Amino acid sequence: MDSPLPVPPSPAGRVVDAAAAGTWTLGDLTVNRVGFGAMRLAQRGPALVPGALPRDRAQAVGVLRRAVELGVNHIDTAAFYFSPLRSANELINRALSPYPDDLVIATKVGQPRDPSGAWLPHARPEQLRGLVEENLRQLGRDHLDLVNLRVVGGGSVAERFGALAELRTAGLVRRAGLSNVLPHQLAEARAVAPVVCVQNMYGLGVRPEQDAFVDLCGEQGVAFVPFYALAGRDGQYGVGGRPTAGEPQEADGRPGAGGRPGAGGGGPAGVLEVARAHGVSPAQVRLAWTLHRGPHVLAIPGTGDPEHLVANVAAGALRLSAAELGRLDALHRG
Repeated sequence: MDSPLPVPPSPAGRVVDAAAAGTWTLGDLTVNRVGFGAMRLAQRGPALVPGALPRDRAQAVGVLRRAVELGVNHIDTAAFYFSPLRSANELINRALSPYPDDLVIATKVGQPRDPSGAWLPHARPEQLRGLVEENLRQLGRDHLDLVNLRVVGGGSVAERFGALAELRTAGLVRRAGLSNVLPHQLAEARAVAPVVCVQNMYGLGVRPEQDAFVDLCGEQGVAFVPFYALAGRDGQYGVGGRPTAGEPQEADGRPGAGGRPGAGGGGPAGVLEVARAHGVSPAQVRLAWTLHRGPHVLAIPGTGDPEHLVANVAAGALRLSAAELGRLDALHRG
């Protein structure tokens, strides 16, 4: 077994447990609001691109084990998170199996990638079972705690979400959610079967037009799980980056779309000033602001770096004042 990584102090000078952010429920499962996103585990640099450079296996395994030691009990992954030599699901299996009783592993299905890493067409309803079974094999499980239907475009989701509901009846899937959707798609899916979460691109300065959707999810008791909350308007590519041809677009059709220029990186002066006032990084301020959007908002920051992991978890303990939140809200919407 790989030896555990040492826990470095957070930028605020102490190590914080994920429970500091509080809890929410995914259906009948209680999770800490700071989780872990596995998209970056399989490679160094941009994910979801052909020919990505594989990450060191021992480092990835160590980061996963440290995340659990820090109280993370919600991990987001997918079978299409892979590089030429690494698979996020298989790394999770190696690092954490046998799995802790309280660990919730959420996966996504919808648009797969071929072995070269190129994106394939969106799966038809009858193909979803095969994608679910692929996740089961890689994770070494006989059921999946939570499966999110990844959606491309604004069309109907009823038939595909109904196929997931059938897999729930069959015992392969315990709970279902949605990823990259619009409000009318959530309403359509909820008419078919319970929806425990919505996973969309969102963050400080990133897609402020989704504010009302975030609130709607809270009113309906649906967890809102933003991705790319740290990376700014161009997602994992950073400010000015662009997605690879064929990569899934956002629900409104914009590739990698998000907020306004300047939303990524350290960000505007207001973010930096709040960070300095608390002795933390701008990234931690961004995560804390996201968590302040409502008790139903869950963070799943991803990293392959053990120090960044500790800092991300520590952001769950950061409490922003009303004045600071007002200033950041203005930046977000301005």
